[in-house]
Amino acid sequence: MAPSIRSLHHVTATVAEPSPDVRFYTGVLGLRLVKRTVNFDNPGVYHLYYGDERGNPSTLMTTFPYAGKGVRVGTIGAGQITVTSFSVPVGSLEFWRDRLGAQDQAFTTGTERFGERSLMLEDPSGLNIELLEGTGDSRAPWISPGVEPEAAVRGVHGVTLVVRRASDSIRFATEVLGLEVAGRTGRRTRLAAANGGPGSYLEVLESEHAPDAVNGLGTVHHVAMAVKGDEEQLAFQERLRSGGYQVTDVRDRQYFRSIYFREPGGILYEIATEGPGFTLDEDLSELGTVLKLPPWEEENRDSIEAALPPIQDENE
Repeated sequence: MAPSIRSLHHVTATVAEPSPDVRFYTGVLGLRLVKRTVNFDNPGVYHLYYGDERGNPSTLMTTFPYAGKGVRVGTIGAGQITVTSFSVPVGSLEFWRDRLGAQDQAFTTGTERFGERSLMLEDPSGLNIELLEGTGDSRAPWISPGVEPEAAVRGVHGVTLVVRRASDSIRFATEVLGLEVAGRTGRRTRLAAANGGPGSYLEVLESEHAPDAVNGLGTVHHVAMAVKGDEEQLAFQERLRSGGYQVTDVRDRQYFRSIYFREPGGILYEIATEGPGFTLDEDLSELGTVLKLPPWEEENRDSIEAALPPIQDENE
């Protein structure tokens, strides 16, 4: 049986300071800080994960806070993920207008597409964030103080990818990754993973005049898609290599395993396994409360902690 992408797994962005980042994703959007760890490729930088109670695939936004590390401010543009959309229940936008206004969080009304309404805002690092009314979203939310259960974020809805030639990116997504076209409007094509619905969407937007993307602070680094396990991941790796695409070896991310590659429009994709998950090294009730390191970095804990800035508690 051919391997399949089950949903999105996570979105990862390069951001500025860690404390404003935590306050925005937990205090404004009401997500759970599921894991505070480090960038496994650069342990002097945090890797923060936000999502539902368990950090299930398709609910996760993750960030690398690189302020003070010599990383320039990026440019959002072609060859990049330009918007990260979070799914909220149909009819909840009035709640979010009131909540965002009460927290002095600027926002605008988004353009309705595919029958779904939205609000647009920016996170503290300048990332474009959308709260989108996701129809048929059955995922259970994390309930945060001040957020009504009937309005809470359910997880990532999808991402918008800006490219110069949409046809190449769509062909790759459908023929190589097995995604399906779920809708078209104007120059935007919505692609869906096998299970469909919120949490499965890549929206490819063709733009000839968008600026060239420059990675840096305030930009999305990559989007990850979920497969069930190692067998499916290795099958995709072989399919990519057989097709002449450059793809990494499997990398152990402790809570999942990953491979990375670029699609024709230049956007970095990841295929990640669904498990073993974030309770591997913490009890469910304790997720995100202390700094967790991969086993191979434990001997360096003192120096790593000394190099990391303190994070103000997300509820302060």
